[in-house]
Amino acid sequence: MARIKQLSKHLINQIAAGEVIERPASVVKELVENSVDAGATKISIEITNECRNIRVADNGSGIHPDDILLAFSKHATSKISTDEDLYAIQTLGFRGEALSSIISISKLSCTTRTKDFENGTKVTCENSEVHQVQTGCAVGTIMDVRDLFYNIPARLKFLRNPNTEFSYIQEIVQSIAVIHPAIAFELKKNGKTVLKTTAQQDLKRNLREIFSTNVTDSLKGVLKTDELAGLKISGYVSTPDFTRSSKKDYHIYINSRTVKCPIFQKAIDTAYKSLIASGKYPFVVLNLEIPTSDVDVNVHPTKKEVRYKNVNQIFNFIIAGILGGLSNYKETPTNNQPQVTSHNENIIEFQPKEKSLDVFYDKANDEIAIREELPIYTPTNTYNPQPEHVEQKQFFNPTEQATPEPEDIIIGQYKNTYILIELDEGLEIVDQHIAEERYNYEKLKNEKQVTSQLLFISDVLTVSATEAELIKEHLDKFEKFGYGIEFTSDTELIFRKVPQMIAKVNPKEILSDILEHIEGDIDNLEENILKTTACKASVKAGQKLSLWQMQEIIKKWRTTELPYTCPHGRPINKVIPHKELAGWFQRNA
Repeated sequence: MARIKQLSKHLINQIAAGEVIERPASVVKELVENSVDAGATKISIEITNECRNIRVADNGSGIHPDDILLAFSKHATSKISTDEDLYAIQTLGFRGEALSSIISISKLSCTTRTKDFENGTKVTCENSEVHQVQTGCAVGTIMDVRDLFYNIPARLKFLRNPNTEFSYIQEIVQSIAVIHPAIAFELKKNGKTVLKTTAQQDLKRNLREIFSTNVTDSLKGVLKTDELAGLKISGYVSTPDFTRSSKKDYHIYINSRTVKCPIFQKAIDTAYKSLIASGKYPFVVLNLEIPTSDVDVNVHPTKKEVRYKNVNQIFNFIIAGILGGLSNYKETPTNNQPQVTSHNENIIEFQPKEKSLDVFYDKANDEIAIREELPIYTPTNTYNPQPEHVEQKQFFNPTEQATPEPEDIIIGQYKNTYILIELDEGLEIVDQHIAEERYNYEKLKNEKQVTSQLLFISDVLTVSATEAELIKEHLDKFEKFGYGIEFTSDTELIFRKVPQMIAKVNPKEILSDILEHIEGDIDNLEENILKTTACKASVKAGQKLSLWQMQEIIKKWRTTELPYTCPHGRPINKVIPHKELAGWFQRNA
């Protein structure tokens, strides 16, 4: 073995850069986060030379001329100074590694000035060597990175094509811009503006600038606080009828820091579990504010991983916040108070009514798993609006309102499957089966004891040995939802009772559906029993209904907490705007 020797400063920085700077997007992330920490209200990012030249300019506080050389040395930072600071991090950056790593793998110049000086400072860095001169410039900082990875051919060789690398940069800038609506961002590629925000000071308006209108039109506001625990979750989530094919649009933040947190992602998945189809995902922008002492962001150099002091509390808090935002409870002004402004509509608070979920890390499958079933959520009478936008409101349950709302104007049925409703804004088409299925599902889920119908005569049903063991092991879950099952032999059984709402359904059909849907998904047996019961109790597609029957289905569906999809994820309704209808016939709306 060779003799041990001290590595050079430059080589040490290059090794560190391998952890901090993975690709051009990593440079952009570190520099833009520094601009945010510096209090900038305007940040401009320009990308050229196949993503190897990066220029980030801001109007932040700038760097003191006496600190400029220190800023580019390893483990030098203005953001922490004591051991305690490491567990109370308020800034995006704190390690003091980024700049020293960047100058070891690129040619960098920095021009900066603070408001206390008439002149600025310019430094040039190459091969970890830093040179300083005085210059004239505006207050703020300009970081100009050139020829990234010029001295590491191996790293340069493994970069993706420039378009792919730029897509990573765009994703980073977009992620930071989303959560900072008070900052004006501009991202340019080869002189062409790709992303631009105008410091709207409001999250919903900011999202409208970054994403398309059809995205923002499908969002519901989320706002939930727990003053005792110091928790707050806010943002927007899409209605279940607006989905994506991947989790790429999970924009999640902890204390305004972009994170990729499996706990957070699992909570989102769980909240939407019975609302969207398998393989589809919602659009979410959520920021969880949590005391710095209860979360550790010092897990990985990229600072994207976090650890919580109380995982179960955080997991259930996120679910409650999302379901509260999605729920179909309405607000009503009291004492002639003004209505909530449009960009904060549909924000309400929910609390878990019964048991909460117990989450744990499943080492065998390398994933976050849950032990308990989804809790039931009911609305509280408290509302914590964002004070700069909304007035205090009182919420009520539509099923308990003193003054009934006017009934829907039912036009009729189409193909004995869809109910047509006249609205002020257009024509609403509702799938009769799915609408009633959503109502029955929530009704069953919220009932503490399901009403059963005794069966004096029941066919003998034959099941496989495996299915028999599964049913015997989970008889209590069948009992919970109103099923009484008795085995007459090892593989034969009869139903002694069934839920009253499906008393006319053939028990063989019920059991067949339950067993079919739980194949390979034993952990969700209870959920599948619930879904099957709700489905079988609902009016069928193709069934002719009277006007009264249609009105009853719509009236019940309107009272559901989550009226967007059936428990299997299929959309319930579609509204065709009046303007669109009029356009078909070349009429003025």
